[in-house]
Amino acid sequence: MIAKTEEDFSGLKEIGKIVASIRDELVQRTVPGITTKELDEIAGKLFEKSGAISAPKGEYNFPGYTCISVNDEVAHGIPGKRVIKEGDLVNIDVSGSKNGYFADTGISFVVGEGEEISKKVCEVAQLAFEAGLKNAKPGSKKSRIGKAVFQTAKQHGLTVIKNLTGHGVGSTIHEAPDHIYNYNETFDDELLKEGMVIAFEPFISNLEEEVFQKEDGWTYATKESYVAQVEHTIILTKNGPIILTQ
Repeated sequence: MIAKTEEDFSGLKEIGKIVASIRDELVQRTVPGITTKELDEIAGKLFEKSGAISAPKGEYNFPGYTCISVNDEVAHGIPGKRVIKEGDLVNIDVSGSKNGYFADTGISFVVGEGEEISKKVCEVAQLAFEAGLKNAKPGSKKSRIGKAVFQTAKQHGLTVIKNLTGHGVGSTIHEAPDHIYNYNETFDDELLKEGMVIAFEPFISNLEEEVFQKEDGWTYATKESYVAQVEHTIILTKNGPIILTQ
């Protein structure tokens, strides 16, 4: 989407604030003993209270209001009976719509005291997001975002997941640009445009560079890696990116 009008900006800011608040509430509620289903039910009530619609459920008939991935799961984890434990590496991804505008956000974090490597991938994911954000500006090549992400990971002895990418968002949950890679991929490079709305989401890994899809048809996972994601919906402007889901 290219945000052009005041209506666009206000509508995007509203849904961005909603999904960010749901994300933050679920992070606070993620404690040992709670199930991922219980967390998702909290999100469902918050979506209803805000007058917004869960994008995974509304657009794709996903079996949950949110995607909650734990440990080996990297993305699109289905909320269920799984009990959160001390030291788990959890990713909470919240996307939704209101009045025709969409926003998408996610965060990975360690519950309580965890292994140092799980903490490290979370910290570097945030650093990679900040590095890529500096190149998220009109007139810049899209690949420069991914290049900065990959370089940040490498500087810390880590790597990236190459088959999960960011994407355009705004008028739908997934739209052009179809891919915002987390490495320097130039085969479908383009210049970023004023007003472009994107979901930028670095995935930082300590080992593997690809995920596989589990038999449930939704969940992406690794075999033996720790992976962390930071995702925000942003509007690109000549005065710098506007983070809608801060």
